[in-house]
Amino acid sequence: MRKFFVAASVAVIGAGLFTPIAHAAPAAGINWTKCTSGPLKTANADCGFVEVPLDYAKPDGEKIQLAVSRVAHKVPDEQSQGPILVNPGGPGGSGLNLATLGKSVPNKVGEQYDWIGFDPRGVGSSKPALACDENITGYNRPRYTPGAKYNEHDEIVEANLKVAKAYAESCAKSPNARLIDHIKTVDNVKDMDEIRKALGAPQISYYGFSYGTYLGQVYSTLFGKNIKRMVIDGVVDNKDVWYQANLNQDIAFEKNINTWFGWIAKYNDTYKLGATQEDVSKNYYATQESLYQHPAEGKIGGSEFADVFLPAGYSQRGWDTLARAWSNWALNGDASGLLNQYAGPGDDNGFAIYLGTQCTDVQWPKDWTEWYQDNRQTAKKAPFYTWANNWFNAPCLYWPGKASTPVKINPKDAPPVLILSEEEDGATPYDGALRAREIFPNSVLISTPGGTTHSNSLRGNACVDNPIANYLATGELPKRTKGHWKSDAQCQAAPQPTPKPVSAQTAGNASKAAAVRG
Repeated sequence: MRKFFVAASVAVIGAGLFTPIAHAAPAAGINWTKCTSGPLKTANADCGFVEVPLDYAKPDGEKIQLAVSRVAHKVPDEQSQGPILVNPGGPGGSGLNLATLGKSVPNKVGEQYDWIGFDPRGVGSSKPALACDENITGYNRPRYTPGAKYNEHDEIVEANLKVAKAYAESCAKSPNARLIDHIKTVDNVKDMDEIRKALGAPQISYYGFSYGTYLGQVYSTLFGKNIKRMVIDGVVDNKDVWYQANLNQDIAFEKNINTWFGWIAKYNDTYKLGATQEDVSKNYYATQESLYQHPAEGKIGGSEFADVFLPAGYSQRGWDTLARAWSNWALNGDASGLLNQYAGPGDDNGFAIYLGTQCTDVQWPKDWTEWYQDNRQTAKKAPFYTWANNWFNAPCLYWPGKASTPVKINPKDAPPVLILSEEEDGATPYDGALRAREIFPNSVLISTPGGTTHSNSLRGNACVDNPIANYLATGELPKRTKGHWKSDAQCQAAPQPTPKPVSAQTAGNASKAAAVRG
């Protein structure tokens, strides 16, 4: 689940992707054409649309279009395992490029499947797409943390509530506001089954990351018999969607950020930001306060500074780039690294869909006082991002869409599922994976003790990736243990990174931490 306004490594998919070129044979309702840009073009993938009802209660009413992509199987047809849908998370993440994920499965097992990427309703290249106010990702954001006295009506609170309300109102007035009541998880799950039908497949397999694991849990409940195999990585705790889930994240991110601070201290000769974790932490908050007073280049203030560094809580892969950006600012007054981490004004489609789904999957507390008290208590234990996370979600206080009741997860008809989690995952804390193991019949959980990276499978850890390949090839899972609240197999976490030599650093390289999945 993405929770920050930083520069993403995923290119926006434009309409040119679907320029008709050399039509392939239609497949049960999808008029495939060759994709014309980016990784999909390189993979010789097919692109198309699936038509679905805007409102499933009115199946003969307005239709919308889901953008879909396909990297077809490379084995003989009789050896094909059929389609496997992939979702990167969000909510609001574009999944078209994930049709290329099969190449990352060891032993060429991915070549046995048709990998199907898709942009969920309202997202990216699907039609129509929801956007509300591109300036929501701009600079000069209000201070995040309320005053020391925690007056629930202080100026900081009022400024942030004003931003949240304005964004919700802009969504209500957007040209495609009719989507707002129809972008719940249940709508997306029904769309997935319509994609299955359009593919002409009696069953699909599924690979979901982050929020995509919740899609998988709901799909397994409503359409369990339609699943052949399923892998879920970075698992949402279905009992806590979505208000409590965000509070849980705050605690988990606090631990991971302090781990990062400790790593920076270990390499103080490189970064010169503090020789102990405590020193680095003090330096961080002092720098943040100074930026509130004097934003870097007039753009990166204290709130933007906090957003820049949240990816360090998602993954170790961006640790060096982020620490270097901070160090260059602190030591040299060079803000280029910080500026390149922060997206600035631009397309807010992902944020609009994120809110549209989370705010209407379930009714959030309507009383601001409850939010205030809960976040006040959480911030005492987790000051790094609690209030920022609160304001990110605050438009749910004013959201124009009608909330529903979450599906009670009961995947009794689902096949055995492979569940994956790093045990220090900040975005989807480990309890979600443990709960899924209990709920899914005969499922197996592979965990990575000490691992802090969110949704980290198919990244080259053979201990994790080889069982995925075996499961996708044969349906066989590792042996399930008799224990209840523990994993069935454990894999060693990747070692913490070693800083790159200064000469190898490119100033302002955009962090890719958690940018694709989650």
